[in-house]
This record gives sequence, structure tokens and C-alpha cells, in this order.
Amino acid sequence: MAGALAHRSSSPCAGARGLGHEHKASTVDGFPKCEKWIRNDIVDTKESKTTSWLKRFIGRAKKPAMTWPFPFVEERLFVLTIQAGVEGFHIYVGGRHMTSFPYRPGFTLEEATGLFVKGDVDVHSVYATALPMSHPSFSLQQVLEMSEKWRSRPLPKRPVSLFIGILSASNHFAERMAVRKTWMQTPEIKSSEAVARFFVALNSRKEVNVMLKKEAEYFGDIVILPFIDRYELVVLKTIAICEYGVQNLTAANIMKCDDDTFVRVDVVLRHIKLNNGGKPLYVGNLNLLHRPLRTGKWAVTDEEWPEDIYPPYANGPGYVISGDIAKFIVSQHANQSLRLFKMEDVSMGLWVEKFNSTKPVQYSHSWRFCQYGCLENYYTAHYQSPRQMLCLWDKLIRGRASCCNYR
Repeated sequence: MAGALAHRSSSPCAGARGLGHEHKASTVDGFPKCEKWIRNDIVDTKESKTTSWLKRFIGRAKKPAMTWPFPFVEERLFVLTIQAGVEGFHIYVGGRHMTSFPYRPGFTLEEATGLFVKGDVDVHSVYATALPMSHPSFSLQQVLEMSEKWRSRPLPKRPVSLFIGILSASNHFAERMAVRKTWMQTPEIKSSEAVARFFVALNSRKEVNVMLKKEAEYFGDIVILPFIDRYELVVLKTIAICEYGVQNLTAANIMKCDDDTFVRVDVVLRHIKLNNGGKPLYVGNLNLLHRPLRTGKWAVTDEEWPEDIYPPYANGPGYVISGDIAKFIVSQHANQSLRLFKMEDVSMGLWVEKFNSTKPVQYSHSWRFCQYGCLENYYTAHYQSPRQMLCLWDKLIRGRASCCNYR
């Protein structure tokens, strides 16, 4: 099928900009997400699923009528434009905005390797332009708010209860700004009972590194690591977090999280204190008897991991180790006896297991260190976009630890 513009007087996405606050949850870069199609056989909530399916497939004289928000007509040409924005992709047909899709959390445009068109569509021609150096809707001034109130405090000279190392990518300016404006404003961090810093490796693009350096100099909360960022090197960031907590601070406990993780610092500290029985501590959403995957995105070869199972390990988006375990990791790395593995959370489990063979470790598991998304009364929430971060913070300061379930 080749499509074309239908003769419609208006679009459900017309007037996209300037939406009110109540619509921001369903927008991407200010454009609405018009993904829903309208049909006349919506299931009655009081009707059982079985009855609904029987009505749909037994004795039905005609298909349900569909109202399509996309202006395509069979056998006619149309011009489809895909634009990359700050928060996601935007789809235009014949110059009219039709729908927008947010990026997968953690996705960067540098990771995009191709465009695939599926379905009964004949592609007659493709015209591609290079991404601009600066997107029209993006600037450092819009993403980074150079305000004194978001700058970090100097490192305290006294011991701290918790050091939080946040793994971040060099071009995640919006993610870092959202963290600064939300959970890094908690009383525990403002009073220096806890300290948080971002750990960022270099980008292959010089202009990104220039922006990163300016950001680090102003906010004072970024540790720039001297290597080009790659997934296989994330484990080095984790070691750097341990080194910083041991050498630059006197931290009783060290936490690792990602820049799309929302942390309730007060309840994490409370959980640590409740489970601190005088033993070295390993806290998080623990996995037991996990087997390495041999195929797919997270595939691990027999050469990389010959064992049948992984050691007990906490999921990477948020876990805590006590300071003595961190010191052990730093010393083992210094004398080149630390085993490195590309999956940093599994590596941590391996290092804690080795420490446990010399001194018993208190393993503390909680589902509230959420691996996927958010749970009510969470300790940490993962895969949170900058907009979700702000929403979670707004709820938290109102006394509710509830989720914001939109992208």
C-alpha cells in the first residue's frame, strides 16, 4: 500500500504546542502522543473477556468500524517525516504533526543504527539529512538551569553515612538536571549526612565533552572518568565510585545507582540502619541462582563466564555496600587481583562473595529497590524519565511515595 493525505478538516494533534499542565504527561517535547485509534466495539468493563471474544468472532456480520487518526488513503502517495527531538521521535504526514513517541529510557541518538519500515507500504524514495549540531528545541540554557540553588555543596571533612555514586552518560544533561532538582535536594544531602556525585566517562564527540566540562565546572557534582564510554567499561565506573567513597570521603556506606533512578535517601538510610547488625552489609534487590544468558542482547560467552550460575547479586539500578567492602574492592583493584566482568552488578556480587569468604556479610534483600519501573512505597524507582522524576518529587514532598506511571 502507498498512502496519501486524506481530506480531513482538522487533526487530533492540531494545536500541539501550548498545552496546559494537565496534558504534559502525554506530551513529548511539547507535542501530544496521538497513538490511540477509535473503534466502535470497545469492550464494556462489565462484560467478561470470554463474552467479548465470542461476540467478536462468532456470528459477527461485519468488522468493527475504525476511525483512523492517520490521514492515509490506499494507492496514493504521502510524505512521511520522522524528526528526532530531545525527548523522542515526532511523526509528520504531509507536513502535519500526527504523533510522537518518547525515547526508550537511557537511549541516545548515537545508538540508532537504522530505520525499518514494516507493513504493506511501498517506499518510493528516502531523503535523509544529518542531525543538526543543536536541535532547534534544545540548548544548554533550556536543559541546564545555571542557578546557584542546584550547585552541590563542598565535600564535608567529617564522615558521612552514605555516599551515592550515580552512573550517567556524557550527553544525559536532562537526566542529571532532573536528579539535581529532585532527590538531591533531600535534607540528608543538603545537610551532608549523604553525598551524591555523577560518574561520567568521555564521549567520542568533542562538542559533547566541551558541554560536559562546563556543566561539571559549574555544578561541582560530576566526576569525569578518563576513558570513552562503552558498556563493557561500566564496571570501571563502579570501581571509581568505591574509590571516591573511600579516598575522597569517609563513607560508612556506598550506594550505586543510575541517572534514571529516583532514590528516597531517607528510607534507604533507615533500611541500612535497621539491617546493620555489625557485619559488612550488601543491600538491594538480590538475585539468587541466576543463570547467564547465552543468546540475545545480554548474551555472555562461555569464555566470559564459564560457570553455570552467577553469584548472589543485587540489581544494578540501586544497591548499597558497606565501607569495608568498598575498601576491599579498592585494595584488590590496586594490586590487580580483582576479577572484572562486563556486567557491573554481577561483578559486585562476585566481589562481595569473595569478601564474604574472609568475613561474613549481611545480605539484605528488598523488592522496594525496584528493578523495573516503580512500586508504591518504593525505596528506589528505576527507568524514570526527567518528567517522571519531577512528578515523583512533587508527590514525595507532599508526603506520598507513589508512582508516576507515564513516559
